[in-house]
Amino acid sequence: MAQRISIGFHSSPPLALRVSDKELTKLNDALGGEGWHDITADDGSVRLNLAHVLWVRTENEEHRVGFGIASTG
Repeated sequence: MAQRISIGFHSSPPLALRVSDKELTKLNDALGGEGWHDITADDGSVRLNLAHVLWVRTENEEHRVGFGIASTG
């Protein structure tokens, strides 16, 4: 299953990717380390300098259909 993640850096906009659970686990294990880390995403590959990664956010993949209906009453 693919996960939507965003990666924040020191001085550039966040990077949004869709990665496999395996790739997310490998990234989380590498965080706090030094050097470069390669990520294979659904639409290509990314090489990250781990020293510049500030945060990683995993987005909730709730499936929503239609619009929410608020009850009045």
